[in-house]
Amino acid sequence: MPTPQNASARPTLADVAARAGVSPSTASIAFSGQGPVSAATKKKVLDAASALGYVGPDPRAAGLRRGRSGIVGAVLASRIGVSFRDPVLIQTLDGLAEELSSVDASLLLMSETVEGASQVTVANAPVDAVVLLGCNIDPGQSLDVLRRRGIPMVAIEAEPTGQSPVISVDNRGGTRMLAQHLRELGHERVSLITLGLERPSEPRRLTPDCEHDSVLPARERLQGARDVYPEIGGWVAGASRVDAGRRAALALLDVAPAQRPTAIIAQSDLIAAGAIAAARELGLEVPGDLSVVGFDGIRVDHLGMRLTTVRQPTYAKGAAAGRAVLALLDGREPQSTSFDVEFVAGETTAPARS
Repeated sequence: MPTPQNASARPTLADVAARAGVSPSTASIAFSGQGPVSAATKKKVLDAASALGYVGPDPRAAGLRRGRSGIVGAVLASRIGVSFRDPVLIQTLDGLAEELSSVDASLLLMSETVEGASQVTVANAPVDAVVLLGCNIDPGQSLDVLRRRGIPMVAIEAEPTGQSPVISVDNRGGTRMLAQHLRELGHERVSLITLGLERPSEPRRLTPDCEHDSVLPARERLQGARDVYPEIGGWVAGASRVDAGRRAALALLDVAPAQRPTAIIAQSDLIAAGAIAAARELGLEVPGDLSVVGFDGIRVDHLGMRLTTVRQPTYAKGAAAGRAVLALLDGREPQSTSFDVEFVAGETTAPARS
């Protein structure tokens, strides 16, 4: 096998990713054989690894050499294939994988949604640490298993786990900015389309029971909307996807004009794109007949207009979680981190029509 040009510098997974032209998280998944990566992408990664002389995680890597596996688990709330449709999650995983690559640790993806007895779970995965990504871990099962195993944990936009650091963003403050923007434009009939509940589900009306069971970011963003519109209601999209947002928006908009909201606060940019698609399907103009705001600040293809939203630092969240993992494995106590968000004015809001 060829050796890298600088024989004294052992190639890392980040080097492999750069040579293959893929993200660090994709390279980690392709090399480990875990997750939904195409055969062509996997071949590019393996070819790059061969060319660089990369043979896997360095057992001598700093912080991962005291009888450890060199593997960090990432627990996703949804099935892995479903999760990879979410660009926010992908960017977060990229930040996490890039930081872990500094010690050449591998990333193992796991799902809260267990589909078979042979699936790798938190109970049997050979991991040194676990990162929870937007999960509603059952405290009586998965969380308890991790604690009994003595595995360090870091939570990203997930329920606090007691002693574990939490990496988050200002979900409440960001949504409050969006709601205040709509208030200043004169909107009174405003509805929500929220993120999914503890598991992805079909769109449904937002009820007190739904609110109680919602994932943490959904609850925080709901609180931000109610800081400005105390009685606001709406629908649960069921997942952060365009199709889910469209179906929820149709339920809100396909009614008599007097009952129709003049603005929608969508809890993700993908949901907002679905709401805009539903409005167009019903012959409504955005923003003339309906203003729509999102949350995330991602690129949404084929929207045809700039979305009014708030931008969150998704890559930085993942990188912060990676640094927290390395600190835990090094015997240090990392602090929880909360990132600010930035209001982004777009073309999807306008003054309410009288």
